[in-house]
Amino acid sequence: MRLSDWIIRAIDWFYIRPVASLVPRQTFRYAVCGGVNFLLLDPFYYFLIYNYVVAHRYFDLGFVVLSPHIAAMILVFPITFFNGFWLNRNVAFRFSPLRTRTQLLRYALSVAGSVLLTYAGLKFFVEVCGVWPTPAKVLTTLVTTVYSFLAAKYYSFRHAER
Repeated sequence: MRLSDWIIRAIDWFYIRPVASLVPRQTFRYAVCGGVNFLLLDPFYYFLIYNYVVAHRYFDLGFVVLSPHIAAMILVFPITFFNGFWLNRNVAFRFSPLRTRTQLLRYALSVAGSVLLTYAGLKFFVEVCGVWPTPAKVLTTLVTTVYSFLAAKYYSFRHAER
């Protein structure tokens, strides 16, 4: 049995009422995969890289100096990017007929869209609407999450039923 099958079984074990009557299975799998990647794996990798790889050091690249927390963020991004892609491709949207290369390119474009949407949302809510930064981040995350799901379902991994 493949790792993705084990993960699907674990996720589907929690797909019970009342959630099952409110949320489609694919949406539930997407939410769990995204939550695990963003709320568990990303902070875990960040902690390891910040403390043991970057080791609290500044990095002078010649044209810019990276602070330790930014250097760690940059190093963690590709890890969580590919984790997210693998989980989406093999767990949430596993029956997409698109080729892997096409999915990866489209996923990269949707992630870039998420980054831009997050930036624009924070600028809008904080600077235009006068919302405090933390609630603005929550609102922006909600909008970006909906965008990410729709982009994954209808663009990156389209036609992935079940």
